Amino acid sequence: MFIEAIKAFIIGLVEGLTEWLPISSTGHMILVDEFIKLDVSSTFLELFLVVIQIGAIMAVIILYFTKLNPFSRKKTPVQRKETWRLWGMVVIGCIPAAIVGLLFDDWVTEHLHNAWVVAAMLILYGIVFIVLERRNRRRYVQFVHDSGQLDDKPSPDEMFPIKTVDEIGPAAAIKIGLFQCLAIIPGTSRSGATIIGGMLTGCSRTASAEFTFFLAIPIMFGWGIVKAFKTFVTAGLVMTATEVVVLVVGIVTAFVVSVLSIKFLMGYIKNNDFTAFGVYRIIIGIVVLGYFGIKLMVG
Repeated sequence: MFIEAIKAFIIGLVEGLTEWLPISSTGHMILVDEFIKLDVSSTFLELFLVVIQIGAIMAVIILYFTKLNPFSRKKTPVQRKETWRLWGMVVIGCIPAAIVGLLFDDWVTEHLHNAWVVAAMLILYGIVFIVLERRNRRRYVQFVHDSGQLDDKPSPDEMFPIKTVDEIGPAAAIKIGLFQCLAIIPGTSRSGATIIGGMLTGCSRTASAEFTFFLAIPIMFGWGIVKAFKTFVTAGLVMTATEVVVLVVGIVTAFVVSVLSIKFLMGYIKNNDFTAFGVYRIIIGIVVLGYFGIKLMVG
C-alpha cells in the first residue's frame, strides 16, 4: 500500500504542476505512465486519472473563492452582479468545448491518443507561444514608445484591450471557448490553448490565465462527477483499501501542488511572458519523440 501511495503522490504532483501551466498534462502523463504503473484495476485507473483533477479544480475554487462567490456579503450589489456576469462568460466560454467534446471525444481517444500526436502538439504549440510572444514584445516596444513613458514603463498588460478578466465580454468568451476546443487533441494543453486564444482575442496575460482557470471549473469538475457516477453506479466499482488510499493521496497532492502552481504562474507572468513555456514544450516534445522512437526501434 505504501508503494502505491508513493506512486499516487508522484502522479498527483505531475497533475498539479502540468494542469495549470501551459505545458500539457497529457504529454507528461504519457511519460509518467511509462515508468509508474499503479497496481490497481483498469476500471479504477480510468476513474483515478479523471477524478484526480477535482483536487486541481478545488485549488482554483479556494484561491478565487471570494472573486467567484456571487453570494458574498462583503460584496456590494454591483459587485455581485459583476460576479454573476463573470460566471455567464464562463458558461458561454464552455459551450463550444462541451459540444465538441460530446461529439468527438471517443473518436479522438481512439485515433489521436498516442505519443506521436502528443509530441507533435507539444512542439507545435511551443512554437506558437514563442512566435506570439515575439510579436507581443514588438507591440509592447511600440506601445511604450507611443505612450511616452520611456522611463516609467507601463505594465505589459496595459497594451491589451482587455486588461482584466472582468472586462471579458460574450464575443471574447466564445472565441476563447473555440480555442479551448483545440485541447481535445492530446498534447495541446487546455490551459495552453485558452491562454493563446485569450491573447489573440485581445486579453492580457493575466486575464487570459485567470479565465483559463475559471473555464476549467465546470468542465473538469463536471466530467469528474460524471465519471465517478458511471464508474460506481454503472460499472459497479468497489474500491479496495489500497485504491481508496491511492485516490485520496492523488487528489490531496494534486490540490496542494495546484495551489502552488497557480500562485507561481500568476506571479511569474507579472514580469515575464510565456516564451519559456514554449521552449519547454518543444524540449518535452522532442523527449517524447525520442523515447518512443527508440522504444519502437528496439521493440
